[in-house]
Amino acid sequence: MTPFQYLASTKQKRQKELFDLLKFPSVSAKSEHKKDITACAQWIKNHMKDIGFKTKVYPTKGHPVVYAEYLVDKKLPTVLYYGHYDVQPPEPLELWKSPPFVPEVRAGYIYARGATDDKGQTFTHIKGLEAVIKATGTLPMNVKFLIEGEEEVASENLPIFIRQNRKLLKADVVVVSDTAQFNKSLPAVTFGLRGLAFVEVFVHGPNRDVHSGSFGGAIANPVNILCSIVGQLHDKDGRIAIPGFYKNVKKMSVWEKKQFKRLPYNEKGYRQSLGISATHGEKGFSTFERSWVRPTCDVNGITGGYQGEGAKTIIPAVASCKITMRLVPNQNPKDICDKIEKYLQRIAPKSVRVKVVKHGGATAVEVPTDGPWLDAASRAIEIGFGKQPVFMKEGGSIPVVADFKRLLGIDTLLIGFGQNDDNIHSPNERFRISDFERGCRTAAALPFELAKVKP
Repeated sequence: MTPFQYLASTKQKRQKELFDLLKFPSVSAKSEHKKDITACAQWIKNHMKDIGFKTKVYPTKGHPVVYAEYLVDKKLPTVLYYGHYDVQPPEPLELWKSPPFVPEVRAGYIYARGATDDKGQTFTHIKGLEAVIKATGTLPMNVKFLIEGEEEVASENLPIFIRQNRKLLKADVVVVSDTAQFNKSLPAVTFGLRGLAFVEVFVHGPNRDVHSGSFGGAIANPVNILCSIVGQLHDKDGRIAIPGFYKNVKKMSVWEKKQFKRLPYNEKGYRQSLGISATHGEKGFSTFERSWVRPTCDVNGITGGYQGEGAKTIIPAVASCKITMRLVPNQNPKDICDKIEKYLQRIAPKSVRVKVVKHGGATAVEVPTDGPWLDAASRAIEIGFGKQPVFMKEGGSIPVVADFKRLLGIDTLLIGFGQNDDNIHSPNERFRISDFERGCRTAAALPFELAKVKP
């Protein structure tokens, strides 16, 4: 029996096991789900132990880490697989067509929170490697797994765990499947991710909410002022107006531009999928370039004053907003946070007090595109999908990728099995069954291709 034959014979079993994993409400952001997080980690540990891995759950100051290994021979390459079993909060619940932690199949998709991000994608690798072990009796390389429970809450404790367990996690390359394919018919290898910087801005006015008739026109309204300074974050051409923001931005290479031009792009379809009448962004750049290789500055939420039913005629005491900035190579999150703080303090009038709380972030990541590891991943994807992958970048951030490079000195292969319309972080998250199957096939082919690389 070959690994692919094993996968074919276990299709229903694998989907049921994925359902079992998706049933855990492992929401890392909510303390009420701590027991669910622990139970999910234990389930993964036991499941991988049954396959033949040596497994252990490691506690952290936050949620536990699941570690597993299948070591064959020191002379063979060692590959570290990373994933996360925690998920985003499912709210708003009323927008789900089926309960978020009761997996359901509809029209060829598995619907559940975590279906794509990231339980489903991580599970493809577990099942692909299981197929190789069951079909051949072993693996052609050494394998280690690091599956964490805090990715959706910024992985605060993971860098500490990696730093303290460098020897345990020593490997030649990392494999991560927490990204997407280019589209439903075109698989991809992702060679870059943007970084992230995050701040909260508070604009303080009077020492209490006051009557808008008695005080209106005589004092500053924090909501008005906040809207004004937010409106000054970009110029008329869509460029970020923060002084020095673009100082270290890395320019696109000629190779990079060629890759983007090769990718099919349907402007009308893109707009229709989002329900917008026109695209918007920095002048002089394409949609791919704006989304993947240019930095951004976006207000994620804004709060202030009375927002209940009916009227309440006040001037609020405080207004606030959350701002995230997606960064590109050579930009430093701390430096960018310092720059936006200085800018907002300068443009705010003296009639209010502005406080900027800086939360840091993560640096951007680029994967070498000319090495044997990427070639091996491309061959495995072509075997699994029946089609040669394209090269692309993604606008999101996976902070641990930079941590692997910084703390372990190894690069990461970003192999996505999901789709951009899988509703991750939204109601009705889903994972196409055909993508799960093609992902398992790719995961079964990958160890044979990676084993050909000489460390």
